[in-house]
Amino acid sequence: MFKHIMVPVDLGHADRLDRALKVASDLATHYGSRVTYVGVTMPQPSSVAHNPKEFGEKLARFAAAQTETSGVDDAGSHPIVSHDPSVDLDRALVDACEELGCDLIVMGSHIPRAFDLRSHGAHLASLSHHSVMLVRDEA
Repeated sequence: MFKHIMVPVDLGHADRLDRALKVASDLATHYGSRVTYVGVTMPQPSSVAHNPKEFGEKLARFAAAQTETSGVDDAGSHPIVSHDPSVDLDRALVDACEELGCDLIVMGSHIPRAFDLRSHGAHLASLSHHSVMLVRDEA
């Protein structure tokens, strides 16, 4: 059913992605799908990496670690550089999904809070013609 699953990851909050990562790996194992972990960074230094090259290396190590622990045979990483991820994130993820040829996006979400203005997952689903599965953090 699904041939290529894209999993957006925020390396700054990787510890909060366990459920989404588990769902993605379960689906990939079940369907024999490829998984690509996608991360978005800025050209400027951040709390995650000093530059885009370092970010790409960290994302690749993250994907390799997921491959070892999840049982997914075919996984990779795809870093995206954006000058303003807070504005460009959703469009950058849709573009990456198209570029990679993915047919499912599995992404973590949080429990909505009173002051949340919008959900990236919901906005991503409205921009993309691909299936989007949102996986909530545990309450």
